Amino acid sequence: MKKLPKKSRFIQTMFSQVPSTYELVNHLLTFGFDIRWRKKTAKIAALANGSRKADMCTGTGETAIYLKQFSKHQTQVYGIDFSMPMMSEAKKKQKADQINFIASDIKALPIRDKSLDLVTISFATRNLNVTKQSLLQSFHEFYRVLKPGGHFINLETSQPPLYLLRKGFHLYVKLFVKLIGARISGSKTAYAYLAKSMTLFYSAEELADIIRQAGFEEVSFKKLLFGVAAIHHSRKF
Repeated sequence: MKKLPKKSRFIQTMFSQVPSTYELVNHLLTFGFDIRWRKKTAKIAALANGSRKADMCTGTGETAIYLKQFSKHQTQVYGIDFSMPMMSEAKKKQKADQINFIASDIKALPIRDKSLDLVTISFATRNLNVTKQSLLQSFHEFYRVLKPGGHFINLETSQPPLYLLRKGFHLYVKLFVKLIGARISGSKTAYAYLAKSMTLFYSAEELADIIRQAGFEEVSFKKLLFGVAAIHHSRKF
């Protein structure tokens, strides 16, 4: 991989500190909803035609393994991430040998133009959002590697539309994500960053507009748990 920008190196280092506890913290802080949402995303993705699918920023490989589980037998699933410690954790899983793991920066994928049928990303889009332009660059790269008619499915935290719910969500994130995440993982820096990224991220409507700006069409989304998360589904034509 080429040398990463400073902020990307920070995120890469941050994730190298938490691989062994990452899933546990997610499950505890979401009361297990993250498992349900990843499975829902993978089931939607499995319905898309094609035999070459990739999970970007795959981390510990949860979504990639669900995608392989729910897809047709001959489907090739790639798990792509720039954190070797996270992918090393992913490779320990029982079904990890069914996933083709690739170490790569998302903004410079070692994948040919128009060669994938589907791209997913789960709870990592916030980390691509160093700036809006940085996020668009990542989405443009997803667009590049997708075949015409290919699908892009994005699962991410969002902003509840109702004011009181949004404020309550932000308070929960500030109080518990930082505290519990740091306590279990041992990394205050990682969960201070992750908590902040959740409160500052886009609404479902705003993210849909950014996905359209990257060239995708038929952009739709489904809000989850009163809007604290959302699944966006779009296509390249």
